[in-house]
Parts: sequence; structure tokens; C-alpha cells
Amino acid sequence: MTIRVLLVDDQPLLRTGFRLILEAESDITVVGQAGDGKGAMEQTRALLPDVVLMDIRMPGVDGIEATRRIVREAAPTAHVPKVLVLTTFDLDEYIVEALRSGASGFLLKDVPPDELVQAIRVVAAGDAIVAPSVTRRLLDRFSKRLPSAYEQATPARLDRLTERELEVLRLIAKGMSNAEIAAKLVVSETTVKTHVGNVLTKLGLRDRVQAVVLAYETGLITPGAMS
Repeated sequence: MTIRVLLVDDQPLLRTGFRLILEAESDITVVGQAGDGKGAMEQTRALLPDVVLMDIRMPGVDGIEATRRIVREAAPTAHVPKVLVLTTFDLDEYIVEALRSGASGFLLKDVPPDELVQAIRVVAAGDAIVAPSVTRRLLDRFSKRLPSAYEQATPARLDRLTERELEVLRLIAKGMSNAEIAAKLVVSETTVKTHVGNVLTKLGLRDRVQAVVLAYETGLITPGAMS
């Protein structure tokens, strides 16, 4: 399967660089480019990309609002593009909001080419990118002062999980992969995938990224508690 990618960034030079990297891969094709959020929405409707590589700070409609609208508009249809957000550390405050808006993960703009390619493949396959080092820094820094969308419903939602599912949710929030969770719990990776699926279903979450945010917002994981 060829992964169709839409590049969205207000810097033409960056778009050109990303395009050269991605088009060197046999399973990825860049179907279009946009320089702002409005263009991203229009191109998404017209081109139906599998993955939208989205900058955050752009003139007019920014990447967060564009992500929110793209995900919302696509939700009733069979084709829902995955949004992979690009950021720099000086834009940390925007990241969790982008994830809440429906992004499937985020990357730093100086990401190595091989990691960019792999991230696009992972997101296109339906998983989410939770880069442990970056995610920990962001959530440790901002989770205490981010308004919680789950504030009223938190206790009831967590009560739906078994003890093992709660344990799996904690490990997801620490940035662990399925393989790492399996090794820690001494179970098979298939069993872990089942637990992860149950966690997402019971809590009404779209992917692992939302699970990380929820774990912090509910107090299941607190800033600094990453060991």
C-alpha cells in the first residue's frame, strides 16, 4: 500500500526538504502541499491523504484549528486522515491542545529523516506516535495547568478498568511500547495489545496519545512520576 501524504508548513524550504525525504521511499508519495491551515483543509478534502504532516504556527488558520476541523469533518466518513503535528520546543504549550484536537502524534521539526519516515508509517497504520522523551517533558511541564476535559467524568471512567488494565494504562503513559509493556508484565505482546484495545474502548479514547493525556489529567500519572 502506498501512503499518501499532504505536507503543510508555511516555510516552502521545509516542505521541499520533507518532500525529498519522503519521495525517496517506495511506499510513500506526497500528493500535495499547503502553506496554511485553510489550504490544508481544502487539500485534504480534495486529495484524501492518508497522513497530513501539519505545522502548528501558520498565518490565518493555524495547525491546531486545521487539525480539529479535518478530524471533525472526516469523522462521519470512511476516510479519516491521520494528522502528524510538527513542532519546536518553543511551542510546547500548543502540543497537548493539538493532541486533544485529534492529532495522532507529534514530531520535532529537526527529526532525523528515518524517524520521520517511520512515524508516518506508524500513524498511517492506525497507531499513534508517543515519543517518550518529548512527551514526558511536555506533560510534566504543562499537565498541571491544562484544563481537564475529563474533570467531571474521571472517577467513573477509570472505574471501568480492571487492575491489569490500569497498570497497562500507567505504562502507556510512561511512553512504553507494547513490546516493553509485555516484557515488564511478563506476558505476550498479543495479550498487551488486547489490554490496550480494552483500555481505549472502555475509556472512549481514539488512540494511545489520548490515553497518555487522560492518564495525566486523572492523576493516574503525575508530573515527574516516570520511573
